[in-house]
Amino acid sequence: MMPNQQNGMDPQDQRNFLIAMALMIVFVFGYQYMFVAPAQQKAEAARAEAAAAAPTTPVVSTEAVAETPIAQLPLTVSDALSSTDRIQFDAARVDGSILVKTSSIDDLNLKDHFKTVEKVEELRLLRPRISKDGDVSGYSANWTWEVQGNEPGRYAPVIRAEDSWRASTDEIGPGETATLNFSRGGLQIERVISIDENYMFSFADTITNTSNREFTLSPMGQVRRYGAWKDFLNETDPGSASKMGLAHQGLIGVFDKGLTLRNYQNLFKDKGIKDADKNGYRAAESGGWIGFTDMYWMAALVPEQGRSYKSIVERENDALILKIDAEDVILAAGQSVTVTNQIFAGAKEYNVVNAYKKSGIPRFDDSIDWGNILYYITRPFFALLNWLKTQIGSFGLAILALTLLIKIPLIPLYNASYKSMAKMKKLSEPMKEIQERFKEDPQRRQQEVMKLYQREKANPLAGCIPILFTIPVFFALYKTLYVTIEMRHTPFLWLNDLSSGEANVLGNLFGWLPWATGEEIRSISLLGFIPIGFLLGIGILAILYGVTMAGIQALSPPPPDPTQRKVMMALPFIFMFVFGGFASGLVIYWVWSNILSLLQQYYIMRRNGVETELDKLIGRLLGRTPKPEE
Repeated sequence: MMPNQQNGMDPQDQRNFLIAMALMIVFVFGYQYMFVAPAQQKAEAARAEAAAAAPTTPVVSTEAVAETPIAQLPLTVSDALSSTDRIQFDAARVDGSILVKTSSIDDLNLKDHFKTVEKVEELRLLRPRISKDGDVSGYSANWTWEVQGNEPGRYAPVIRAEDSWRASTDEIGPGETATLNFSRGGLQIERVISIDENYMFSFADTITNTSNREFTLSPMGQVRRYGAWKDFLNETDPGSASKMGLAHQGLIGVFDKGLTLRNYQNLFKDKGIKDADKNGYRAAESGGWIGFTDMYWMAALVPEQGRSYKSIVERENDALILKIDAEDVILAAGQSVTVTNQIFAGAKEYNVVNAYKKSGIPRFDDSIDWGNILYYITRPFFALLNWLKTQIGSFGLAILALTLLIKIPLIPLYNASYKSMAKMKKLSEPMKEIQERFKEDPQRRQQEVMKLYQREKANPLAGCIPILFTIPVFFALYKTLYVTIEMRHTPFLWLNDLSSGEANVLGNLFGWLPWATGEEIRSISLLGFIPIGFLLGIGILAILYGVTMAGIQALSPPPPDPTQRKVMMALPFIFMFVFGGFASGLVIYWVWSNILSLLQQYYIMRRNGVETELDKLIGRLLGRTPKPEE
């Protein structure tokens, strides 16, 4: 005989119990499966280096710009910067330098964002190519030109390995520009590099044909990132490689308003751009953009809009290379033309990327991963949260205000649910009597229970209805808070970073014994595979969540079956540890939501004349009611 039958649990109660447990199991294990990044295998061995360049033409050499062998690379960023000619820039929100030889941006820091929560070191997004611990590290972006030779369709670089741009200055400040020049074989290029007030670099190239023949030229953009994907993610933003589960990190681009994605794991499995042709290229007819995105940062190539282009992603030895081949420019003898291409290198701040979208770069605001299914919830959530933050001045207070605004439309629904719970709580004694009377006749017992429900107009499932609304709201808000940079390193009350779990946890006595941070404690495992850190990694917010969830359960009608009661009593304890590693901003939302629900449910219960477990506890503490006999 099954345990439920031994305890006399009727089919209605069994169905309700299974529904509740299924929802809880889906939540816990669904979160672990979908949103916690699993351990990844090491990147595959690098492929052989690309084939030799195209045949020579009478005008330019086809020899590509050769890269320095790893044994000859500098060992530090400072060595790499000091050993090359550079144009220093210090703009409104970025600083760094441009390599004069190739006019590549390979040295860029974000002035308003920092590597760690201590905010000591600026976050370095782009960095020159160096040898680090025997591996290659580096991240750069550039626009250059190729020219068609005598054979149609065969192009070669205009700038050879031995060539270099000539710079008019070695330093630019906010609002200033740098002019570079290059000429050879009947072609003159004047490049004017400017930086806007945020993160966009413009390359305005004026090309003049000084020869007596026609040239066909093609703008070529490249983003190069060196090393294994976990290494370069953590090098930019420590810990970000472990956050692949919910936020997209990898290739991102727009082709004629169609968004395409490919994560780093698949790129390192030699999977290219989705919907590419047999040669690996995907084409756009009227514009778009493409780049590499991390959780909060992105380096993207933005060709001149209104012109066609094609793009490919390749792996060459230790480099992941994203290339754009833009629409050809046909230059007659004596003719000049100006083409402006751009590079975005910076933080994916909503107001910034949205402004670039409005300026004509299609879907640039979708560089933030709003999600697919929840897209139409996360976008409005963030817009409202961002507006509240501007009005209140605090992101933490904005989360509390957003919680209130989310709860208000659901008040009638929750009121109906709590009224149903109050009725069910009143019926607990009659139901117990029915189960005792018809213990040996389950069919009759079920009939009597249904008659009781009909007579009292009670619906045992009505209390579950709000879950249908709160679960998508929960995940949409979690997605919003997880992927938007505006909460990164934002403090509130005792919390120093709303975008991560609490730093002061049980394992460091809530900050009184600061031998390790909360994140470090949560990562502790016994014997290398038993995760015991989550037991010690709960902070004050997680404990408050467990307490408030237990309070809500105390106001709800208890399950008639003893096994159910034990399971339900354990849930606050379980979820307290589950929430220990969640972003603090999300747990603030959930604790505050629980408090509001607790007050609302208590009010409805008392209004319907139901004495709750809380009332009984208060009565016992005040000596007003006798403690029930054991």
